[in-house]
Amino acid sequence: MRSKEGVWKWILSRAIVVARDEDNRPLRMTGTVTDISDERQSQEVIWLHANFDALTGLPNRRLFRDRLAHEVLQTRRIGAKLGVLFIDLDHFKEANDLLGHDAGDHLLALAAKRILSCVRESDTVARLGGDEFTAILTQLGEAFDAEKIALEINEAMVKPFVLGEEVIYLSASIGITIYPTDGIEPEALIRNADQAMYVAKNSGRNRFNYFTPAMQQEAQDRLRLIADLRNALADNELEVYYQPVVDLRTGRVVKAEALLRWNHPRLGFLMPADFIPVAEESGLITEIGDWVFQQAAGCAQQWRSRMGDSFQVSVNRSPVQFMSNANAGNWPLLLEGIGLPGSGMQVEITEAVLLNASNRVIDQLQQYHDAGMQVAIDDFGTGNSSLAYLKKFDIDYLKINQAFIHDMQRTEDDCAIVRSVTAMAHELGLKVIAEGIESNEQKELLIAAGCDFGQGFHFFRPMPTAQFAQLFFANGPGGAIDSRHV
Repeated sequence: MRSKEGVWKWILSRAIVVARDEDNRPLRMTGTVTDISDERQSQEVIWLHANFDALTGLPNRRLFRDRLAHEVLQTRRIGAKLGVLFIDLDHFKEANDLLGHDAGDHLLALAAKRILSCVRESDTVARLGGDEFTAILTQLGEAFDAEKIALEINEAMVKPFVLGEEVIYLSASIGITIYPTDGIEPEALIRNADQAMYVAKNSGRNRFNYFTPAMQQEAQDRLRLIADLRNALADNELEVYYQPVVDLRTGRVVKAEALLRWNHPRLGFLMPADFIPVAEESGLITEIGDWVFQQAAGCAQQWRSRMGDSFQVSVNRSPVQFMSNANAGNWPLLLEGIGLPGSGMQVEITEAVLLNASNRVIDQLQQYHDAGMQVAIDDFGTGNSSLAYLKKFDIDYLKINQAFIHDMQRTEDDCAIVRSVTAMAHELGLKVIAEGIESNEQKELLIAAGCDFGQGFHFFRPMPTAQFAQLFFANGPGGAIDSRHV
């Protein structure tokens, strides 16, 4: 009702009949009228909090599931198609760690508005939590209509986000599933879209993928692999291999890179690409990575006594490891415990670690530097490179990805890239390591370009610990080799 002040109010009316005529028709009523506006407002606030995300104003997980169930029933009645998108923001965590949670919240709100601008008024966009969003696309004419919306979202998300003086670059990995082709139950559609998003993210991010039945099997295989990996360390199925790194000018082995292998009892010999992604996804990479470092440090301690104090063993450290518990993976402390100088170890990181590096990353890199450990950027040039990172952080080596090495003798562009990277690194006081050297011609071109070190099948394949020791110690200390004899 509208009050005399012109304000609309919610009221609760109660009344009973107190007088009737001879035909039992009501003549008079009495009762009360109660203003319940405050109570009604409180109920609305509670309902909003229970069903909407306070940060973005979008439906939350609970309301999204209710709406999806309703839309599935509606779509089933009219015989139409329905699409579900699962949207995950790429690189949000790094930006959030760098800028802080307040700026991260602002970034999420801006991202939500961009997603909303790409869908129709009849569609529903929801925030499931963190940097995960979903969209219900109703009454699709064809499955391709969902693809057009996903493409618009991808294009919208790659545009820079400006937060004060900071410019942040994100992208989106999107999974698409279609009702009734891919599933008829709401939970199945959510699961399918999630699996398709996972494939999009692992395929390079900033893209969309349709759900396929094969993804269901892949997801089951991934879960089984994670379960197997949890027992791999205890069952002695993991093994560290070592690939020698050669001084290109002298032909002497001066380093070795530690590389993990898995002797799976059912699947056989697995390479890192087969299981490291699931180790990162499950969080097992922290425990496994620390174990690899312990093994490598022990070998470095033994081998330095035979090959000289300048000999190093390098270990890869995943971006996920940098974000793990601060008490885990204290590598400098481990070296101190076994009496190995930090100079005996080298840590290899990817450019993604330095992109929007958090305080935790900066602190760990500083610990390595203070302990005398050297740091190399692996696969330099294939990620989000920035010369500013090389100046800001204490980096000792750049490792040129084998993709640039492979076609050096056929493509002048790759030669120019290698020469440029090497010259730049030397100007900044860094050494250069080339990966994936497979021929003498490549080696000679790298020497001409001024490259310092190299590794690859032209010299040695990765080998078990015992084979490494037998090969080099049999020839006495120093590890001198001639690549023509390999």
